Amino acid sequence: MNTKSKVVLGILGAAAAGVVIGLLIAPEKGSEMRKKLKKKASGWADEFSHLFVKGKEAAEDGIEELKEKGRHAKNTAEEKINKMKETLG
Repeated sequence: MNTKSKVVLGILGAAAAGVVIGLLIAPEKGSEMRKKLKKKASGWADEFSHLFVKGKEAAEDGIEELKEKGRHAKNTAEEKINKMKETLG
């Protein structure tokens, strides 16, 4: 996990903790507070799911880019080896 992801998750966690604390100290009936917490938790789950999907897509893109660079490096090395064989052969 890169630094940017850690910062985003840290901010989300701090925001979530702040909202929960705010709801818990608010002077409301328990049933109303539970409804609000349930609604907020559902929203957070949706946001986290979206964030997870975006992170997974970014990781897959990064892996594919690394594979392509590896294939390119392999082809370049093979070309150089073949040229050396021709030169020496």
